[in-house]
Amino acid sequence: MSQVDEQREKLRSATGFIAALDQSGGSTPKALGLYGIEESAWTTDAEMFDLVHAMRTRIMTAPAFGGDRILGAILFEDTMDREVLGRPTAEYLWQVKHVVPFLKVDKGLDTLADGVQRMKPMPGLDDLLSRAVGAGIFGTKMRSMIKEASTSGIDAVVAQQFEVAGRIIDAGLVPIVEPEVDIHCPDKAAAERQLKAGLLAALDQLDEGRQVMLKLTLPEEDSFYGECVAHPAVLRVVALSGGYSRAEANERLARNPGVVASFSRALTEGLSAQQSDEEFNAALNRSIQSIYDASAT
Repeated sequence: MSQVDEQREKLRSATGFIAALDQSGGSTPKALGLYGIEESAWTTDAEMFDLVHAMRTRIMTAPAFGGDRILGAILFEDTMDREVLGRPTAEYLWQVKHVVPFLKVDKGLDTLADGVQRMKPMPGLDDLLSRAVGAGIFGTKMRSMIKEASTSGIDAVVAQQFEVAGRIIDAGLVPIVEPEVDIHCPDKAAAERQLKAGLLAALDQLDEGRQVMLKLTLPEEDSFYGECVAHPAVLRVVALSGGYSRAEANERLARNPGVVASFSRALTEGLSAQQSDEEFNAALNRSIQSIYDASAT
């Protein structure tokens, strides 16, 4: 079995969740602040990214972080281009930890229009995808934001996501389509109904053998995305924490069989730069186990 086939099978059938370690330029200061590193600790973007890579390296190299409970990890481009313990990050994740590497490829959210934020243009996407394949990346992730239950806005988000997903599949990678519904959306349940209808229609249009993954907000209705979980064009459905605490995110996740976590802030909740390695690993282990348990239901 090839490496790609082995990774695909792990994602399809293994128990576990995906760690989202892909905070980019705009969200990095907040992530570092939650980790106990204030903005006064750096003066340039380069220094900031050094600090966040050190944080991610501490997570990835911790004994608790491994392929027995973690299916994959989503990386920021800067992280893909760096090394962990002397090895390229994606190589380290798979060869040492048996964790499937993904890459965030979007350039952030565009301005709000028609109740949604589509993705900003992605110049250089084809080159980035080529570099990702060369680095041993399995798949990608790209995020849009739905703020209101706007049918036309949601349809535009889905259309853009699947147009880019097609290019990613053509490049030999598996895209994670992430049309996030804001947890503060005034009619979140209605937005989710519209989104699911759009997703199922787009999935039905994919040619046989072409697959995506879906990363979705934890829904108001339990087991809501069951049709997506069962769809032959979907390799796996994962859920984002979306601002919910880890406890609430886990509780909601456990009510959605077949969906596993892809948490970012909820994963790192309680971790601190000031902790000893023993304290850090113990806190990370508790976090990973709780998310694993919720994903296994």
